[in-house]
Amino acid sequence: MTKQQIGGTIVDVHARRMYPGVVTVENGHIIDISEVAQAPSTNFIMPGFVDAHVHIESSMLVPSEFARLAVVHGTVATVSDPHEIANVCGVEGVRYMLDNATRVPFTIAFGAPSCVPATSFETAGARVTAADIRTLFEDERVRYLSEMMNWPGVLNDDPEVMEKLAIARSCSRVIDGHAPGLRGDDAQRYARHGISTDHECFTLDEALDKIQCGMKILIREGSAARNYEALHPLLGLHPQHVMFCSDDMHPDSLVLGHINALVRRSLDHGYDLFDVLRSASVNPVDHYGLDVGLLRIGDRADFIVVEDLDAFAIRETWVAGNCVARGGVSLIPHHVEEPINNFGITPITESQIGGAPDGSVVRVIVAHDGQLVTSERHATLPAEDVLKLVVVNRYANAPIAAAYVSSFELAAGALASSVAHDSHNIIAVGRTDAEIVCAVNAVIEARGGISVARGGVAHVLELPVAGLMSNVDGYEVARRYTELDAMAKDLGSQLRAPFMTLSFMALLVIPQLKLSDKGLFDGEKFDFTSLVVS
Repeated sequence: MTKQQIGGTIVDVHARRMYPGVVTVENGHIIDISEVAQAPSTNFIMPGFVDAHVHIESSMLVPSEFARLAVVHGTVATVSDPHEIANVCGVEGVRYMLDNATRVPFTIAFGAPSCVPATSFETAGARVTAADIRTLFEDERVRYLSEMMNWPGVLNDDPEVMEKLAIARSCSRVIDGHAPGLRGDDAQRYARHGISTDHECFTLDEALDKIQCGMKILIREGSAARNYEALHPLLGLHPQHVMFCSDDMHPDSLVLGHINALVRRSLDHGYDLFDVLRSASVNPVDHYGLDVGLLRIGDRADFIVVEDLDAFAIRETWVAGNCVARGGVSLIPHHVEEPINNFGITPITESQIGGAPDGSVVRVIVAHDGQLVTSERHATLPAEDVLKLVVVNRYANAPIAAAYVSSFELAAGALASSVAHDSHNIIAVGRTDAEIVCAVNAVIEARGGISVARGGVAHVLELPVAGLMSNVDGYEVARRYTELDAMAKDLGSQLRAPFMTLSFMALLVIPQLKLSDKGLFDGEKFDFTSLVVS
């Protein structure tokens, strides 16, 4: 490979200085960074960005296509937990992600899913055992133990949980955390097992508490969970303990921006440039031991070229010596991938959907825009602001679980999705049982997808890869998703991301009230609860 030289103002994050210089690249690595009297261009050259925790499946794109869209925004690597596809297809699904990721010049550090299924209170399509985790760690591409969501199991010394943690430690793997609301002595006990991060903090006090426990805090800003405004003071208080992540980002959001958006917001808040860039690049590379360059001689040539430090427009993105994006256009080609799936049910009928009779006082799940946590209130049926929520087992024909939810504000119609964290059964919300059935059956017919139904007609974005991802061009997926998102909002929803919010109404490991295919679940008591208030 011939030498390439890229000139501009060098942003040296480690030395905390900027200077005019030229970067020389050969055979995928930086062989020289020369300081010169005058910058050859007005551009700034700096390390590329790393998403420190993301479920690629939530983008509805396979890894190669996610990379194709992300590089436009200066992202050169992700730390990716494949537990979404693992809940559907098990270890085979994890290997599917690993293999697809090799198709593109982009670093994806995958984790071994620690909690598949997430709980015993739902039906998943597969199970990942401690033995499976040990086997996955034989592959060097599996860099860490993914988020340990079973914090009650950690605190209660559950044997299987303890075995998984011990395997990770014995294999010298980083252990990711997931412990929303855990504070004080419980947080200390959780961290003592080697659990080193948390991306679920939604208050500054909680984050500060966990930093005192020795944990790194990932400031999350995704399509549904948005914690940046609560947590950004950490950039000034503890920049060495901060990373940025998206966690779950739908394709329409990914088209618009990624970690670069958090960098720009942080600079607008007045935080130090080097502290911000450290959080966006150096901290995750160091913490996870990633094979990602940080703009030093001898490093792999992973860096970005930025037009200015105000608008922060990404001019070029380089990965392993390849320019993979230029001028807002991805230079990574689209790769067609054959689907993998696990779908085993037939269409449902209205008679299968239960619920409570009119006049009943029921527990209502209150969804909160921009948060994964929910709350509980009680209402007497029928209530205008309360809609029916159902979860349908997608792996085998089984009774349908029904509950009630507020905040979706649909005046008509229904939404359904086979993206329903973390077991990915079909979840739906709607104004009438007939519309719910129409939306759900459209997803079943497609063997996975998201749908909007109204007046007996359903529109579907098909997700044939595990019922979670598409195998077509990512920009087309984003366009189609945007259409369905607009349809959902035309039905009356005021939520920023109705489908993303819907997908988390089945996530039992996030308090307070959620719905699995087996029934209504209280995340604080960590047990089922009654639909009707006695």
